[in-house]
Amino acid sequence: MADFDTIIIGAGPGGYVAAIRAAQLGQKVACVEGRETLGGTCLNVGCIPSKAMLHATHMLHETHENFEKMGLMGAHPTVDWARMQAYKDDVVQGNTKGIEFLFKKNKITWIKGWATIPAPGQVKVGAETHTARNIVIATGSEASSLPGVEVDEETVVTSTGALTLKSVPKSLVVIGAGVIGLEMGSVYARLGTKVTVVEYLDAITPGMDAEVAKTFQRILTKQGLTFVLGAAVQSVTKARKGATVSYKLKKTDAEATLEAEIVLVATGRKPYTTGLGLEALGVEMGPRGTIKTDAHWQTSIPGLYAIGDAIAGPMLAHKAEDEGMAVAEVLSGKHGHVNYGVIPGVIYTTPEVANVGLTEEQLKAEGRAYKVGKFPFMGNARAKAVFQAEGFVKLIADAATDRILGCHIIGPAAGDLIHEVCVAMEFGASAQDLAMTCHAHPTWSEAVREAALACGDGAIHA
Repeated sequence: MADFDTIIIGAGPGGYVAAIRAAQLGQKVACVEGRETLGGTCLNVGCIPSKAMLHATHMLHETHENFEKMGLMGAHPTVDWARMQAYKDDVVQGNTKGIEFLFKKNKITWIKGWATIPAPGQVKVGAETHTARNIVIATGSEASSLPGVEVDEETVVTSTGALTLKSVPKSLVVIGAGVIGLEMGSVYARLGTKVTVVEYLDAITPGMDAEVAKTFQRILTKQGLTFVLGAAVQSVTKARKGATVSYKLKKTDAEATLEAEIVLVATGRKPYTTGLGLEALGVEMGPRGTIKTDAHWQTSIPGLYAIGDAIAGPMLAHKAEDEGMAVAEVLSGKHGHVNYGVIPGVIYTTPEVANVGLTEEQLKAEGRAYKVGKFPFMGNARAKAVFQAEGFVKLIADAATDRILGCHIIGPAAGDLIHEVCVAMEFGASAQDLAMTCHAHPTWSEAVREAALACGDGAIHA
C-alpha cells in the first residue's frame, strides 16, 4: 500500500489549497515544501507582503494629500522604514501560521525539504522516498530576467529583493510595465523615490483593455511615475553606487541610459519545474517551460498531475487555487471545475485596476458584435466622498443576446467590484440582469450597475 493517497509538491496557493480540499474529501495527504514556511511565493515574498506595503504607503499618501481636506490637521507622519518592514513581516507571519494551523486541523503531513520524482508514484525528499497513488506538482514559478542582466537582489532586484531593500532608494528604474513592476513602482513613488518605468511594448499592462491602460498610465504619471515605452533594454551595468540601464528605442534605434540607485527587473515569471526529474520520467512539456496536462490536469504520466504556474494559463494565485480544488475533487472521484473564461485579474495600485472576460480588442479581432456600457466614478457619490473619483467601469455585452462578455474597471475597490460580474458571467447573466439588481446606496458597486444600465437605455447618473 502507498504511504499516502496524494502527495502534493509545493505549498503555495495551488498546493496548500489542493492539500486541504483533498483532506476534506477523505484522502490521506502529504505536502512537500522546501521553504521554512508554508504559503509559497505569493504569501512569503509576493502577493501578501506587497499588499501590506501598498496599504502602508497609500495611508501615507492620504495623510499628505487628503487629510487636511477632511479637517484632519497636524504634522504629516514620517517613514520609519524598519517598522514598516516589521509590519509587512508580521502580516506574512500571521498568514503562514494560519496555513500551518489548517494543515494540522486537516491532518495533512508536511514533509519539509525539496522533492524529486524518481519514478511514478514516488516522491523523494532528502534520503527518504514516499509513495502515493497520485502526485500533484504545484511548484509555482520564479522571476525571469533578461539576457545579460545579472540579478543580485541588492542593487539589481526582482520583486523579492524589492520587498526587502535596506532603505528607501532615491531613484528606481523598473524594467517591465506589468502588474509587479507597477505595484512596486507605486509603493516607492509614494515614499518619495524617483521612479522610471521602461517597457518594451508601446503601452503598459500588456493584454489589458487599451482604454483602461491609457487611463491608468495617465493617472500613474500624475502620481509621479515616468514611463519610457517602446524601449528594449540592452544591459544593466552595476557601479559602486547604483546601476546604469542602457536601452534602445525601437522606433528610432536611438540609444539612451538611465542611472538609478536600484533597478527592479519585472519582466514576468517562468515555471519552476527544474530539479524534479521530469525529463527522466518522460513528462511531456508545453511551451515556455510549462508542463502539458489534459482536461483533468493529468500529465502524460498516469497518476502525475500539475496545476498553477507550472502549467499553461495566467500565473495568478487564484487560478492556482481553483485548479487545486478541482484536481483534489478529480482525485476523490468527483468532477473538478475551473471556468478559465471567468478568472479575474487585479492590479492593487490606487486606483485599483480589475478585469474579467474579453476586451474590446479581442472581440474586434474575432469579428464579434458587442455593445459597451461605461460609467465614470465621477458620477458615483461614494467615490467622490473619498477622493477616488478617477476611472470608470466598462461592461461589455453581446450585441444580440445581451450576455455579459467582459468587464474592465479602474477605480476604488476595483478588485472587489469585479466579482459580482464574475458571478454574473458564471451564471450566464445578461447586462440587464445586473441593471435590474438593486445595489445599496451609497456604494462603489453602484458604478457597476450604472455601467450595466448604460448597455441598455442609459445610465442614470451620467
